[in-house]
This record gives sequence, structure tokens and C-alpha cells, in this order.
Amino acid sequence: MSPLEIIAVLMSIIGVTLTIQRHMWCWGFNILACALYAYLFFAYKLYAETILQFFFIAFNCYGFYFWLKGKRQDHEIRIEPIGIQMAIAQMCLAAMGGLLLGLILKHFTDAAVPMLDSQLAAFSLLATYWTSQKHIATWLLWIFVDIVYVGMFIYKELLLTAVLYAAFVGLATYGWWQWQQVQRKQLMKQA
Repeated sequence: MSPLEIIAVLMSIIGVTLTIQRHMWCWGFNILACALYAYLFFAYKLYAETILQFFFIAFNCYGFYFWLKGKRQDHEIRIEPIGIQMAIAQMCLAAMGGLLLGLILKHFTDAAVPMLDSQLAAFSLLATYWTSQKHIATWLLWIFVDIVYVGMFIYKELLLTAVLYAAFVGLATYGWWQWQQVQRKQLMKQA
């Protein structure tokens, strides 16, 4: 457990908490956490996670723009639905992308757990994209992904990060519940 890991954990918790609250500042904290984790994951030979952090930074910039653009006159950020066919298609693409990246890392690097690392990275990218699109399904995907991350980080002895991802499971569950409440209110306003 390093001071860098402690700071990254704190920035991550703040970022996710602000995301649940649909607060625009979430994107800044998330970007800082990603930059710190990019360095940390590289040191632990989790290369897909390292690459993922740079994609996260790009998606966080996009998410900030998309949320800012999508704000309504009442400054409310609306939650948007995703169709089941679109969700399945995007999940299949994530799985294929994760497999391809995993094979590359397995054969061309000294990655610690290339296949698992790559699948988690691919589905994390998808979940981040869904967050930027304000899809409530993002939280269900994050719950699943974060549970698997806990095991990988325990295996790599990144114990504080494993605790963080266990907390993320709880935060994602709360985020799903919170966004459901907001979505119900939004639907009632439309009726």
C-alpha cells in the first residue's frame, strides 16, 4: 500500500460518489484517479488496466462534454434508456475486443494476467461509455465488473485497491438504485 494508491483510492471514491449524484465535478476527480492508477497499474504489470486508464481519461472528457451538452434548462441531467439489442451487441463487441487485447498481451508482453485483465478492461470501457450516455444499465455492468476486479486485485496483492473495488460494488448498487429513483421522477414529469 503506497501513498499513491491511497490518493488514487480517495480520488476514485469521490469521483464515483459524484457520478452517482450526477454532479459535473465527477469527471475531474475521475480523470485524476485514472492518471494515478495508470502509473500504479503499469508498475504492477497490469498493462490492459494501464491502457484502460488512458481510455478512461478520454471517456471522462467526452462524458463531461456530453453531460454538459445534455443539461436541460432546469440543469437536470436526464437518464437515458438503452435497448436490450444494443446492450447485447455492445457487450459482444467488448468481449471480442477483450479477447483480442488479451491475446496480444499474452504473446507480446510479460503481463501478469493478460486475459482477465483485458476482459475487465474491455467491459470497463463499455461501462464508462454507458455512464457517459447516462444509461442506467451502466451500474449493473459495473457491479459485475467490480466483483471480478476485487479478485484480480487480491491476486496481485493490491489490497487497498481490492477494498476500493469492493466499495465500488456497494456504490454501484447504490448508484443503480439512485438513478432508478431519478428515472421514475423524470418519467412522472413527462406523463
